[in-house]
Amino acid sequence: MNNLQFDFTVDKSTQSVFITREFDAELSLVWDAFTKPEILDQWWAPKPYTSKTKFMNFKEGGRRFYAMVSPEGYESGWQIQDYTSLSPKTNFKFLSVFADKDETPHLPGSNWDLSFTEQNGITKVSITIYNESLERMEKMIEMGFKEGFTMTLNELNELLTTFKK
Repeated sequence: MNNLQFDFTVDKSTQSVFITREFDAELSLVWDAFTKPEILDQWWAPKPYTSKTKFMNFKEGGRRFYAMVSPEGYESGWQIQDYTSLSPKTNFKFLSVFADKDETPHLPGSNWDLSFTEQNGITKVSITIYNESLERMEKMIEMGFKEGFTMTLNELNELLTTFKK
């Protein structure tokens, strides 16, 4: 393991979470891992859970609707990602909200801003998550978001190494 950057900062004053993670993989591969449901579903959940995309239309104004699936196959933790901005291979933004299985949103949500850069074969993903309310952000942190998302990004790192073989 080389010294790939990983930072996770919570700033309550701005109701934001800042995450920077480097991957030893080409930008196009990392971009695909974040934007193609067949790859996303392989890593976008902390083990032992998996992610199951019901549908995804990755474009500005599009939406991803997915569930977290337990090892027993129970679908819960439905979420909506509404894509609000898209600059191919460099940045995309979405509003993330919890939902029920019928796609009814449970507001408020959080705004995610993901930026991608590559230097010397190392791709850096910078994520800013802005929460509409401090209460929601604190609940997210209390629910183990840092630990869960760290595990999830580690899953992605493992998956990317399998693509390189």
